[in-house]
Amino acid sequence: MNFLRNFMAGRYGPDHLNTALVVLALVIGFVSSLVQFVYLVYLSYLIFALALFRMLSRNIPRRRAENDKFLRYYSPAKQRVKAFFRRLRERKTHAFFKCPSCKNRLRVPRGKGKLQITCPKCGERFIRKT
Repeated sequence: MNFLRNFMAGRYGPDHLNTALVVLALVIGFVSSLVQFVYLVYLSYLIFALALFRMLSRNIPRRRAENDKFLRYYSPAKQRVKAFFRRLRERKTHAFFKCPSCKNRLRVPRGKGKLQITCPKCGERFIRKT
């Protein structure tokens, strides 16, 4: 274990971008086995090699900047997907509406008839049937 610890000392190590690259390489490798397209296998090897290079790199500030740039795009997309699945899970007990003025998504209980909904963000009032 000390050998691995000493070997990785001063190297960048794993991060979110490396994880995404490894998952992408595995998905492309799996798809290439179904499609029988040889160049996809080489592409998956190339992506995996890039992830390994990033993990073993000693240029820590550059790798951190790459990961930050990746997270600027990844985090909002992840939040949208999580919000979608939350709405999907709660669709039986709550109705979701968008505020007509600020487009904020609002959650109200189902089965209450017509409600006057007040947006907490902008104060706009509108009536919707739940």
